[in-house]
Amino acid sequence: MVDVAGHLGMALVWLAPAWLFIDSERTAATFAGIGFWFGTVPDIDLYLMKVFRTVKHHGIVHTVLAVSLIALVLGPLVGWLLKRTVGGSEWFVPEVERRATSFGFLMVWTAGLSHIFADMLSAPDIAEAIEPFWPLYQQSVGIDIVWYNNPWFNWGLLLVGIGLNAALFYRNSTSTARLSPEPP
Repeated sequence: MVDVAGHLGMALVWLAPAWLFIDSERTAATFAGIGFWFGTVPDIDLYLMKVFRTVKHHGIVHTVLAVSLIALVLGPLVGWLLKRTVGGSEWFVPEVERRATSFGFLMVWTAGLSHIFADMLSAPDIAEAIEPFWPLYQQSVGIDIVWYNNPWFNWGLLLVGIGLNAALFYRNSTSTARLSPEPP
């Protein structure tokens, strides 16, 4: 598992392809800028275990199934809120606004899955290993290439995520400027 900075960075990396599929730079920025916060969603188990003794960190909430269910509930709500707050503006183009609930789902789901992947990259040094494919595959899955408190990895991943999104924003804004006709 990685720390919060690493999870936010991994979410930014996983959300970055939006820049290639969403025609509006501002809508893509909304997708990445709002979505990356959901990269910490599976860690709600840290709060749930204070209330429910049976909940453990890296348990059921750290599965593709749980992230999908959370995204099915939370995602449409996020999409609806975005539609209500920035709908009709340049931050939420009409094409995306028509599919706001799907947009919200994809945002939450992608960021949540990035969290699980980031946790798979590290050894279970201070927490239990994760079983991301439970109930279909009930074995832990880990790649073991990073230590949890490695600041170089965690902050580096956040900087990579920010840099990747900034580079794609720049790429899109300069290609749009070249495609736009010059005023007479």
